[in-house]
Amino acid sequence: MKIRFQADADLNQIILLATVRREPSIDFQTAEAAVLAHRRDIDVLVMAAREGRMLITHDQKTMPRHFAEFITTETSPGLLVVPQHMAVAAVTEDLLLIWFTTEAEEWINRISFLPL
Repeated sequence: MKIRFQADADLNQIILLATVRREPSIDFQTAEAAVLAHRRDIDVLVMAAREGRMLITHDQKTMPRHFAEFITTETSPGLLVVPQHMAVAAVTEDLLLIWFTTEAEEWINRISFLPL
């Protein structure tokens, strides 16, 4: 099954727009569509898991710790942490590489950090 992405509220929306522009068939939901603004990390993880979406975030400080706690009792489609300083083009390329070459099942309960 193809990966479905979920943008965290802190994710630079240009990354989402650039990725979808490069590959319109990618299922990449905005934080606004998922109503993620002002939610606690654990709630964001629950919502992404419920929707079967890998969460894409810039939050390197708290989200990895909350993800580690979350997967002790729940199953997650995965977490991808993107440094804020990383160029949009590089992030887009990595997301496309992940989407084209892997399946959703390979990312279950996995955290990864860009760049690949």
